Amino acid sequence: MENCIFCKLVKKEIPSRVIYEDNDFISFLDIFPVSDGHILIIPKEHVVWMQEASDQTVAGIFVFAKKLMLGIKKALKADYVQVNVTGTDIPHFHVHLIPRYLDDGFARYPTKEYEHDEHANRVAQAIQDAIPS
Repeated sequence: MENCIFCKLVKKEIPSRVIYEDNDFISFLDIFPVSDGHILIIPKEHVVWMQEASDQTVAGIFVFAKKLMLGIKKALKADYVQVNVTGTDIPHFHVHLIPRYLDDGFARYPTKEYEHDEHANRVAQAIQDAIPS
């Protein structure tokens, strides 16, 4: 896709701090990191949403992520690496790897409660019914 900033990065048309790449994926430092070592991973093929990616791409990106997570933990002495797939800021499937520390004080995601058990059951059933066979 010609106007996708991530596709331009794959083609080396714009600079980035590449961490690691193979034939299918490339990883680089996020320019607005949550913490030092915050990395993005993208498939080199343009795919907007994770659910539109092939099963091979989805599986491959997480195997690639695991390798990077091990490097992040070792290099930065992180307690763990948070994995996020958000994807609303740039329309190209991407995975965030965020080094985390047990005492880093980062806020958790906002949470809510279901109004009642019937509401939770309806939500669960709607999702179950919509899962492709």
